[in-house]
Amino acid sequence: MLPLSLLNAAQNKPMLVELKNGETCNGHLINCDNFMNITLRDVYQTNSDGDRFWKLKECYIRGSTIKYLRIPDTLLDAVKEEQVRAREVGRSTRGTGPGNRGGRGAPMRGRGGRGGPMRGGRGRGRGVQ
Repeated sequence: MLPLSLLNAAQNKPMLVELKNGETCNGHLINCDNFMNITLRDVYQTNSDGDRFWKLKECYIRGSTIKYLRIPDTLLDAVKEEQVRAREVGRSTRGTGPGNRGGRGAPMRGRGGRGGPMRGGRGRGRGVQ
């Protein structure tokens, strides 16, 4: 399972984020991007010693500062089941439909033959001298 697919499924769900500097942020995931930058809402931030707390309306966290993410186990199970279902559907339709030619022996459109002049196709020798 890819981490970004899990994060995309976790939107609007509660999670705990521990940063590399030891601080933690508890909140609901609003958004994430391909760099794993995340935005949380209704955040409780704790310093690295655990003795100071802040309540924030919204918090943006750069992906490179994240040590780990803790998400609910129920969400993890749901994403696994969804990926299994998607894989089974993908297997049943493989090799059919427009653009697929059954997977064997048929040439791809526009790529057959030896190529045009000066293309270096098969059996052309070294060219004109």
